[in-house]
Formats: sequence, structure tokens, C-alpha cells
Amino acid sequence: MIKINEHYTEIGNNYLFAEIARRVREYKERNSDKKVISLGIGDITQAIVPEVIEAVHKATEEMSRAETVRGYAPDGGYDFLVNAIVKRDFLDRGIALEAGEIFVSDGAKSDTGNIGDILGHENQVAITDPAYPVYVDTNKMVGRSIELLPCTPENDFIPDFPKKTADVIYLCYPNNPTGTVLTKLQLKKWVDYALEHQSLILFDAAYEAFISQPDIPHSIFEIPGAKKVAIEFRSFSKTAGFTGMRAGYTIVPKELTAKTSKGETISLNAMWKRRQSTKFNGTAYIVQRGAAAIFTPEGQKQIRQVIDYYMGNARIIKNGLEALGLTTYGGVNAPYIWAKTPDNLTSWEFFDLLLNKVQVVGTPGSGFGSAGEGFFRFTAFGNKENTLEAVERIKTLFA
Repeated sequence: MIKINEHYTEIGNNYLFAEIARRVREYKERNSDKKVISLGIGDITQAIVPEVIEAVHKATEEMSRAETVRGYAPDGGYDFLVNAIVKRDFLDRGIALEAGEIFVSDGAKSDTGNIGDILGHENQVAITDPAYPVYVDTNKMVGRSIELLPCTPENDFIPDFPKKTADVIYLCYPNNPTGTVLTKLQLKKWVDYALEHQSLILFDAAYEAFISQPDIPHSIFEIPGAKKVAIEFRSFSKTAGFTGMRAGYTIVPKELTAKTSKGETISLNAMWKRRQSTKFNGTAYIVQRGAAAIFTPEGQKQIRQVIDYYMGNARIIKNGLEALGLTTYGGVNAPYIWAKTPDNLTSWEFFDLLLNKVQVVGTPGSGFGSAGEGFFRFTAFGNKENTLEAVERIKTLFA
């Protein structure tokens, strides 16, 4: 008789967004005449920008000719994309990185889950609560000990240091789901903690392109010493609409090391490279050409317009909810609005109320962790007309 990994039985049967999709699907089957508006999942609604599409078309043409066809991609990504990342995302911000520290992938979700492959199962892990479910679930899958760090209005969504010294710390800023941020000074405290305790920070910066305030860091590597203690994850999904094309990248500095059980020092950069070369065949050439087009002057201009469009939706949602007397957070440096549910409703009760009464879908805060109970996440990744209509529908609940 085969044996299973028993830890999988500890994570529940349904991934949060799969459960939401199931409930919405069943509602639509019963109410086919109703128009449901989703302000739930953070998927794109606007077309991928022309600069990217043109690059993808050219790359597709290359694949049609024997002399220019491409096969397996290099483990870390093609030079044309990696070099653009190094310059535009980091060197232009005063951060010096080597090309060999960049690993192009199929997205931040995969990498934030897969990074655990190179980390010992005995590590003590600290994760902010609420959090993107992948952080908690993938650590539960291998049986790691987890301490949750509550992020609530009472502590201004700034987590306290772990009670038990953490070997691995997950931070996501701008935060999903709360939309909140850390200043450079606040983030520096975490880097200093990691330096003191020889911890590893896994920093999810998937939403850095939405930052609008000048004192908010776009990268943890803006903080002195971070290269010795941090791995950073970046995504093109929200930045440039690649949710269907799949591309992102991870930065693993060469200064970053860890110890074996025998006390030997080993490079995490080398370990991640070995892991990727074994388990990952690289992001498609066509997709990487599209990603590189993001970094051209015209590409930057075009994706900025799309980001501004989504952030306009965020203002519509935030202002509309606050006009109804709801307390909200986020929506300024992130495309998510984190709202306190009215009348002491639970997160799922508010979900059911919105879906059944006004046909609006959001994401229950409790799905992101126990500290998310009593909160609700709305996403700005819709079109403006539906966003306006959704807010008007919600207003009828308070009439």
C-alpha cells in the first residue's frame, strides 16, 4: 500500500480561490439571469499593452523559422530580459545586482512555494497573518513549524517580531491582502532582525509597481545589509497583465548563505540554480520577449497607464465604501482594499450577503488567516464600468 504525505491532510481540501469559484459557479447555475460582478480574484481585465503584444508577435515569427527558432530557455532566463531587469528594476534605483542573481520563472506564486525545496524542514517559520495562502500551505505541506504574526488595525498592520526566533520570515509589501505597506525604516528593522538572528527573509514584492508614495521601498535590497539575508520575488502578472502568459523572477543574492547540518557554509544562489535546472525547464522564449518589452520606454509608459487605470478603480471602491461608513485600508500603494465587515458579520457571511443580494463577489478575509476574520478584500482589477456598478449595488444594502 502506498503512503501519502500526511501533511497534505492538514491544509484543507479547498484552496481559497477555488472555493470562491465553486460558490460563484453554483450561484450562477441557480440564477442564470443575474449579472455577477467580481471584485474578488486579482486577475487582469485590461488588454496586454501593444508594446508587449508586438514583441510577442515578432518572437512567434522567429519560432516559425529554423534559423531563429528557440528551444529550452537558459536556467536563469535570456540575457536580453535579465539585463533589462538588472538595469531598470534595480540599477536605476541604485541597487547593484549581477545577472547571475536573477532567475526568470513562470511567476511569483510558483517561486514563493518552490523556494522551500532548498530549505530544511526543521526551520522555524514566521508568516504574517493575514497572508497569501501559498506561504502557509506550502510550509504545512512539509511539516514546518509556523508562527503567525498578526497584522491588524491595532498594530497598524506592522507585525511584531516572532516570539520564537524565526529561521525563515515571509514578508509581502505592498501587502496582499491588506494593501498596506512598510516604510524603509520599518523594513530596516526586519533586515536588522534577520542579520542579528541569521534569519532568511522571503520578500514578496509582486505589487511594487503600484507604489505611489515616495518613502515606500520598492525592493528590500534598498535596505543596507539585505543581500545577506533576503530573497525577493517579483511578478509580471499584475505589473503587466501576465496572469495568462506567466512570467516573474526571483532574486537570490550571491552573498546569501546558509549552514548545513555539519556546519558547512553553502550558497543559496547555487542551491536555487541547481533546483531550477533540475525541476524547471525555463519560461518560454516568446513570453520572455514580451516581458523584455515592458522595460522599453514605450512599454513603461503603456503599463503605467494600465496601472493608473486599476488604481483609479481602487479609489472608486475605497471612496465608495468609506462613504457608506465602512472602515478601509490599502488602495493607495496597492490594488487591494481591505474593508472591515459591517454589523459584526463574519467574512463569509459578508461574502454570501454580497453575492446573494447584490451579485458582487469579493474575497473573505478569513481565507487569508485567522487575523483576517471580520475583514473583506476587494480588488481593483476590474473594468471601470463594472467597478462603478458594483459600488452602486453595495450602496443599496445600506439604504
